[in-house]
Amino acid sequence: MPSERQHFGGARLNLIRVFRRSILAAARSQFIKRTVSRAPVSRSVVRRFVAGESVDDAVRVTRELVDQGLRVSLDHLGEDTTDLGQAEVATKAYLTLLSRLADVGLTSAAEVSVKLSAVGQRLDEHLAYDNAASICDAAATAGTTVTLDMEDHTTTDSTLRALKQLRDSFPQTGGVIQSYLRRSEADCRALATPASRIRLCKGAYNEPGSVAFRRRDDVDRSYARCLGVLMAGPGYPMVATHDPRLVTLAGELAAELGRASDTFEYQMLYGARPDEQRRLAAAGHVVRVYVPYGSEWYGYLMRRLAERPANVTWFLRAVATKS
Repeated sequence: MPSERQHFGGARLNLIRVFRRSILAAARSQFIKRTVSRAPVSRSVVRRFVAGESVDDAVRVTRELVDQGLRVSLDHLGEDTTDLGQAEVATKAYLTLLSRLADVGLTSAAEVSVKLSAVGQRLDEHLAYDNAASICDAAATAGTTVTLDMEDHTTTDSTLRALKQLRDSFPQTGGVIQSYLRRSEADCRALATPASRIRLCKGAYNEPGSVAFRRRDDVDRSYARCLGVLMAGPGYPMVATHDPRLVTLAGELAAELGRASDTFEYQMLYGARPDEQRRLAAAGHVVRVYVPYGSEWYGYLMRRLAERPANVTWFLRAVATKS
């Protein structure tokens, strides 16, 4: 017979699963999107996680973070592009951003993160590659690089193909592995090559159990295994987590393997654990902050809320305070 503690733990896990499914369903609801977007409080609340809507906002926040000893990865928000015009607009937004960063001398500390879906992946894989290559070329000219974001599991193979191709011309292009996918440990082994920049995160999409771990503990254990592979390899791991246990594990692995502090980095989201970001940087670690900007902030915000129930509590408290 299960103990009362086990029963409570199972009930809590089920509640969290229902909660995540509900939030991620809301991310696809145009009605809820319109309601949230029109609420007077929404734009002020979302500033915790999003730099703003314009390239000026992106540059301003980048400067503020760099002045604090942090590095930055900028994401122009937009995905699920459905026509060629949208893909072109997204590509040009990155070219403009890179030009601006170069003009103000920030490219030594700031890179860009690109979702292939934003530049046409669902329309044409070759189109998305060409657009990503244009962004990589502009980044190289500006003195920085690109990391290809990872999205839901249906795009994983396409994104990894693009990463392999892009690295032929732009070897510093970074990739992302999500530990909640069952395939990720094998992917990490394949990608743990010299100078390979790989961001390891948990993942924030609602995936079926056939391809992804559904229990938080299983995702965490997968993260630890993947982290061990990357840290033991000759590449450049980018440890994207806010979990104190995994941050500690990364430091312990680095010490055990004799890794210098400049051979890997920590990454955290803009607005998440800023004190910890500054603490790690002050201790001599490389810390990069993932900074999204742009008008298409709704889907991004919903995924942040889905990651942790505490985020919803904070959001509702902010709404109550502002109303």
